[in-house]
Amino acid sequence: MKYLTGNEIRRIWLDFFKGKGHSVEESASLIPSDDKSLLWMNAGVTPLKKYFDGRKTPKNPRICNAQKCIRTNDIENVGMTSRHHTFFEMLGNFSIGDYFRNEVIPWAFELLTSEKYFGIPKEKLYITYYPDDLDTFNKWVEAGMDPSHLLKCEDNFWEIGEGPCGPDTEMFYDRGEKYGDYAPSAISEGIENDRYIEIWNIVFSQFNSDGSGNRKSYKPLPKKNIDTGAGLERLASIFQEADTNFDTDLFMPMIKRIEELSGVKYTGQSDFKIIADHARTIVFALSDGAQFSNEGRGYVLRRLLRRALKHGLALGIKKPFLYEMVDTITNLMGEFYPNLNETKELSKKLILREENKFLETIDSGLLKLKDIISKSNTKVISGKDAFVLFDTYGFPVELTVEYASELGFSVDKEGFNAEMEAQKERARKSQNNQSAFTKQNKEYLDFKTQVEFVGYTEDSCEATIVKVFNEGIVTDKTPFYAVCGGQVGDSGIIRKGNNEYAVIDTLTLPHKQHLMVVENPLLFKEGDKVYLEIDKERREKITKNHSCCHLMFKSLRDILGSHVSQQGSEITEDQLRFDFNHFESLDDETILKVEALTNDFINRAATRVTKEMTIDEAKQAGAIAEFGEKYGDKVRVVNLGATVDVCGGTHVNNTKDIEKFMALPVSSIGSGIYRISGLTASNIQNEKKYLKNYYTDIDKLTNKAHELEKEAKEHNINLSFNFDTNLELTGSYQDIIDIRQLIANLQNEVKSFEKQVRSALEKVSLDSYSVYLKEIVNDNAVIVLDEFDKSKIRMLGDYLGDNLKNGTVVLINDTEGKLQVLIKTKNQSLDASSLLKEVLGKFGGNGGGKKDFAQGSLKDNLSKAQLVEAFKEKI
Repeated sequence: MKYLTGNEIRRIWLDFFKGKGHSVEESASLIPSDDKSLLWMNAGVTPLKKYFDGRKTPKNPRICNAQKCIRTNDIENVGMTSRHHTFFEMLGNFSIGDYFRNEVIPWAFELLTSEKYFGIPKEKLYITYYPDDLDTFNKWVEAGMDPSHLLKCEDNFWEIGEGPCGPDTEMFYDRGEKYGDYAPSAISEGIENDRYIEIWNIVFSQFNSDGSGNRKSYKPLPKKNIDTGAGLERLASIFQEADTNFDTDLFMPMIKRIEELSGVKYTGQSDFKIIADHARTIVFALSDGAQFSNEGRGYVLRRLLRRALKHGLALGIKKPFLYEMVDTITNLMGEFYPNLNETKELSKKLILREENKFLETIDSGLLKLKDIISKSNTKVISGKDAFVLFDTYGFPVELTVEYASELGFSVDKEGFNAEMEAQKERARKSQNNQSAFTKQNKEYLDFKTQVEFVGYTEDSCEATIVKVFNEGIVTDKTPFYAVCGGQVGDSGIIRKGNNEYAVIDTLTLPHKQHLMVVENPLLFKEGDKVYLEIDKERREKITKNHSCCHLMFKSLRDILGSHVSQQGSEITEDQLRFDFNHFESLDDETILKVEALTNDFINRAATRVTKEMTIDEAKQAGAIAEFGEKYGDKVRVVNLGATVDVCGGTHVNNTKDIEKFMALPVSSIGSGIYRISGLTASNIQNEKKYLKNYYTDIDKLTNKAHELEKEAKEHNINLSFNFDTNLELTGSYQDIIDIRQLIANLQNEVKSFEKQVRSALEKVSLDSYSVYLKEIVNDNAVIVLDEFDKSKIRMLGDYLGDNLKNGTVVLINDTEGKLQVLIKTKNQSLDASSLLKEVLGKFGGNGGGKKDFAQGSLKDNLSKAQLVEAFKEKI
């Protein structure tokens, strides 16, 4: 069989399907943009889900790709098996309502067996199929497979909850008896082995699961789909006759580099495999904007790096070294993934910083671990100790588990989780099950009539209704912008005859038509002539915010660096919101710089220039594409002077129309992802509305001060609180800095005023306590109080105690049907705590304290007289 490199395998795959009419889809970022259920892209189909569930319609229903993926649900298996990886490439070909079984099976057979392509002897292939799926069996036989190489398998049905599902067929390669004397039945029986290697899976997505599990009741999908996946690393091991995936050209350059760094010869050690795998994952993840942190995907990266360092130490590498592997990984993968070259230096910087951080504590952490183990009476490291290793020494609990297992110990994971309390779910569970595709809306999918959007130049028009849905209407042309690219949909009115109806929102349908949402669509019918008009004032505010968002993005990249990329946005009439990646939050000084540069761009009064061009021409012009978007042959490019972007949204005619930009605070919304919001134009004049939380804090503090004033006056104490909370707003982020400082100053003043009031109140209380001094006889006293303020009895005890020479005072407070007892003594031969316990014990009470002070209680006041006599007798 022919030898093929990893790059050749990838190229043959993509070229083959391109020749079958497929569009080659560029790999999506490892960080999902529109699926909050996932930390990482974890399958080739994941970025295409919007096509399969009907939310969007692809320009070409035939798609192929090589998708970067990360899965971290079984990190502990990496290096221990031949084929486990955290990062891998999934080759795929997909049909969205186009070809199906009759086409894809012959193509699969051709690609696998033809000498023009992979040239695998068909005798080396075994195929599984779902027992009820005889169409698949017959098609494989028709394509040229020996029926004896086709195996029934009950597990060959792809289904995750409700939504699209169907039977699948899997292709296995027989590596021969060298890898075990297994019969082909081991495949269908699910027996783990290294002889029969799964290389490709084809899913026939043809049913809509109702979640019942009764597959015979599932209804057919309105459009049948094909979803496939083939692991590049597995294919490479076959074509290079490698014992493991790590012995292929996709890993060996990294392993050679580890040999150089460690001075140790590679002979299959798991340490090499773990380091190579984890280093590759880290570099790819950083290149797509992920950051090291203690939560979410950032925790995954931190765990991988520290695990790799641990295995580096096992090879004798006692210094930072992973950053030195970035060049090797970039040289190996950078031709197909050019983004690696662009982020190479940043990746080195981030990795080196993270390595130094951990290496500073790892030695002391290992000493602490050995100390814990040496003192343990069991073979279990407690959750509390595991937490100390995590919190103080930076050991992810999984790393502690790994170290402990090598020494024959286990870790109390439940106890650790209890110590972590409400901390977010960590990387060990980061591999969420891929959420099932949402049910397809057949009515939307079948509606393919194209409509004209005139909203770039017109804010009203006459139109004809071409479709009425339960949610709203579609017209042959419309000025209403439909929600897309972060910009909200337009609202406005529809006029039909003499009647006027409100358009609540505008949505995008799968075939890019604009659906105008109205309260009662049944009032309309197809063919009606209507007049459409958007809410011009609202659109104007949205447009200013959208253009400003582009200029602010440019400012962020200029100030923070070119690694900054868009991670999401929301443009409404009220404000703009922009999510971006960075390795640390922004301080006030940096936010002021972003605000100032954005206003500089606005004041340059650049006239907007809009052009249509190919995506390649747009990239050559320096255009930056919208985050997570896929584009057709022609794209709309918006030039705002300072920045050139691919964007389908609405924009100002001139940047001066934005008037002014005011930045709002930056917040963290995930590992290495931050959110900045801002205001423009007239919204800045109402900035108090956006600063209401700050003003609420001011009101709470001033109200507290006034309550203290009131309390003081009730005791004839003449104290007043004066603090000027007025702030002159300038429509700048400086207002936020100033209001935070004002609140901090106000907090200090209120705190100081409270001390002043409490001191005055205490003095008043002490003056009133002098009446009890006359009850002290011969330096001793047992004083009975009636409903005395429980919170102040300690103060009374201290006051009376200060007036003793060598005696004792006992206070018995009859309050709420119970007896509260306090003892204060200067008698060196008497122990207050012992005395209290002795006397109260006789009456069923309890308490405690120290030698000179003790307090306790009785649950009722029935024994008050006897209690008084008992204490008098003692003192």
